[in-house]
Amino acid sequence: MFNKDCFLDHVAIAVSNLDRAQKVYEDMGLTFGSEREVVESQKVTTAFAHIDEHAHIELVSPLNGEGPIQKFIDKNGEGIHHLCFKVPDVEKKCADMKALGYLFTHEKPFHGANNCLVNFVHPKSTGGVLIEISQTLTN
Repeated sequence: MFNKDCFLDHVAIAVSNLDRAQKVYEDMGLTFGSEREVVESQKVTTAFAHIDEHAHIELVSPLNGEGPIQKFIDKNGEGIHHLCFKVPDVEKKCADMKALGYLFTHEKPFHGANNCLVNFVHPKSTGGVLIEISQTLTN
């Protein structure tokens, strides 16, 4: 049964070289948007490709060899970094999950890529998987 209030938005892949990684997925038939987004707060550049009507592949590359993605690559190498689920109200979802005992990487949601409000469920709470929850902000 599908849940229209919570669905997979993207699988994020940490990469050292955005151009090289993008070519791999383009060779598989995916099409990336022409724009790349720099998210200064996370020290990354991102590129998105649609998989279906909801889900995307997000390539995440560190800016200037800094930030959490660079630390991830240094520790683990390139690869899947997190899963992101879209929800209607990220603050409510954070509060609900905190009440159930989940830990988050940030005290409060913050602005992420694609005009979204986001937070991350700490992998210590999920059996080792970093999970992003995201809400699209209206303009």
